[in-house]
Amino acid sequence: MKIAIIGDGGWGTTLAILLNNKKYNVTIWSIFPDYAAVLDKKRINAKFLPGVKIPVGISITSDLRQAISGSSLVVVAVPSQHMRSVLKRLSGISLKPSVSFLSVSKGIENTTLMRMSEVIEDTLGEVDMAVLSGPTISHEVSRGMPTAVVVASGDAKLARQMQDIFNTASFRVYTSDDVVGVELGGSLKNVIAIAGGILDGLKLGANTKAGLVARGLAEISRLGAAMGAKRETFYGVSGLGDLVTTCISSYGRNRWFGEEIGKGKKPNEILKKTEMVVEGFATAKSAYELAKKYKVDMPITEEIYKVLYKNKPPKKAIADLMSRPLKAE
Repeated sequence: MKIAIIGDGGWGTTLAILLNNKKYNVTIWSIFPDYAAVLDKKRINAKFLPGVKIPVGISITSDLRQAISGSSLVVVAVPSQHMRSVLKRLSGISLKPSVSFLSVSKGIENTTLMRMSEVIEDTLGEVDMAVLSGPTISHEVSRGMPTAVVVASGDAKLARQMQDIFNTASFRVYTSDDVVGVELGGSLKNVIAIAGGILDGLKLGANTKAGLVARGLAEISRLGAAMGAKRETFYGVSGLGDLVTTCISSYGRNRWFGEEIGKGKKPNEILKKTEMVVEGFATAKSAYELAKKYKVDMPITEEIYKVLYKNKPPKKAIADLMSRPLKAE
């Protein structure tokens, strides 16, 4: 089977290595010709996955037609806010009739409030599609550390096929039919992770972080239920598992971003100094709008939105959360 990985970030590179180790024919596509040439020559993704060798068996190209030609599976691993523009390039290229798509991107489009699977279908029409999500720090997965994820699809046969393709001795894949829940869990947790980073930057304690995780999960699951997801999905690896990982890992870019804010830096100042995509920054805006659209109470998300977009001081946001009217859990 030939598999195309659309996106040269840390996660796309990690999955390419995993699939190459399982003897699949893998091609990574990079939007930048110069960087594709560097990756192909040096075999190290120094920007996004430093220290991990890219096997010579993996092809690397900036030619999209070449990358997907003959592919039976297209893994879409591009930042959420660039998903539509990349897919529009795909729409003009002839694909195998039996091609399947797997979204591994975590985010919600700002302009439409669509999840990534919805953006794919809106751009390419009805295609065979699944989504994969979970607590997946690339630094750890690429080094073979045990990891559990979920692949979700409305097509149970396709979900099992993706499970078989990606499962390894150290990468355990579960299946689900709750596409909405799995995508929302992977996207919304980045907003809570920014809050977790702010707590770290302010040097607040474990009690504070635990309370954030618990209440963050509560509001994520409330929105998910309002949007048609199963509440129990948010207590699995693609919900609680991903949330905990992103809030505590030193490799989590959203937590790091929040930590810098907690230390007194401004969001736009931080973003200008990193090449890494901080998905939670854009997702905070989408989540804030979704909460209003579905009339769901999401106080943590609302405060993070105000910190990121309205210049609200983090300490004031925390004080306002702690002084909300008392109620039952």
